[in-house]
Amino acid sequence: MIIRKTKSVCPVCLKVLDAEIIADADDNIYMEKLCPEHGKFRTLIWEGDLGSYLSWNITSSVSEPPVNGRKAEKGCPYDCGLCTEHLRKGCCMLLELTNRCNLRCPVCFAAAGEKAPRDLSIKEIEKQYDFLMLHGGPFNIQFSGGEPTVRDDLPEIITLGREKGFTFFQLNTNGIRLAEEADYAEKLKEAGLNTVFLQFDGLDDEVYITFRGAPLLEKKLKAIENCAEAGLGVVLVPVVAPDVNDSCLGEILRFAVENMPAVRGVHFQPISYFGRCKPQRPEMPITIPKMLRLIDAQTGGMMRYADFSGGGAENPYCSFHASYMRRSDGTLKALNKRAVSVCRTRSDDSRSFVAEQWSGISLHNVCTETDMSETSSLDEFLEQTRMNTLAVSGMIFQDAYNLDLERLKRCYICEVDSEYGTVPFCAYNLTDINGKALYRK
Repeated sequence: MIIRKTKSVCPVCLKVLDAEIIADADDNIYMEKLCPEHGKFRTLIWEGDLGSYLSWNITSSVSEPPVNGRKAEKGCPYDCGLCTEHLRKGCCMLLELTNRCNLRCPVCFAAAGEKAPRDLSIKEIEKQYDFLMLHGGPFNIQFSGGEPTVRDDLPEIITLGREKGFTFFQLNTNGIRLAEEADYAEKLKEAGLNTVFLQFDGLDDEVYITFRGAPLLEKKLKAIENCAEAGLGVVLVPVVAPDVNDSCLGEILRFAVENMPAVRGVHFQPISYFGRCKPQRPEMPITIPKMLRLIDAQTGGMMRYADFSGGGAENPYCSFHASYMRRSDGTLKALNKRAVSVCRTRSDDSRSFVAEQWSGISLHNVCTETDMSETSSLDEFLEQTRMNTLAVSGMIFQDAYNLDLERLKRCYICEVDSEYGTVPFCAYNLTDINGKALYRK
């Protein structure tokens, strides 16, 4: 059964192709496309439940065209910058400060460390900040790379961003420097950093050896400890791959609950098959329903499939999310998913939600749900509520096999590039089967 028609690209030549989203007799959902030169491609995008696939689509009709968008000439995905055909102005902007790294992860989407070392100059970073302000800012800023903490001037870069008018900064990091330098987290906090987006693939060093090439668990735990002491929020970011750590989701989530409020959330990223990724794309990749079934089973129903919903501001098939309140007895209560989804239908609403939930908080006077009824002011009540709320989410990035241009046009997570402007993450990192990139240099 054909569910809908869309556009995609050929994984071999990246030429735009007509594509169909179809359901088979087992209710598995596939994308099918045919390249005249390179043949037919069939990719699983949802499994085992046509009903849930159809009901997951809660795409908002809200349209927020990019501010000062580029004119579309070659068409999506070749005119990103963003072009005027894009449906979102953006929410989170990634600034890649360096291509240097103190690890060489086999699964790095940016292929960090493969080319001659290069750091963006302060002048280039300032131009990028100014560009963003002229094109709809302030946005949430994520510092990425490479490994941003190899730069000694990271606090100055954050301070500059604050001076330019940006209000939320998150650091995408492996956590090594945060663990090794006791006062480093405090320096970043004083400069204005809000959140540490910490690579956290599991609670077993074998997982880190596979994904990162080194045993890193001890450093991860120390980094979390140092961030907590500095008042930096921590979001655990596990890459998830079949037969590597897809059996570890429950223990990661329990660890997050046990380490609230220092840990503000868990953001899963099922492995994407671009950049420096050694595994071949399997016939049964990890999909949203697969992730949610694993979470439900491995938490013993503490976090249920039914608690989650798709994105509101982005295309719903790009992500899943739920928020939980920790009760005084340690159990969790799922917050109303419809209310959470509705509040994120606009990019600015989503930006504010992320900044509020993921930012660090003072660890003094932490109380339970019971204690909250005794607080003396509304502000204190709201702060105590935030201390006891955990966000659980995930992003299903697209590669050349499952790229859906309808999804791409609603993307609001963009890479900032001095040549192109702002490019949706999945377009910027898109590579053909030989590793040739569409945008990334």
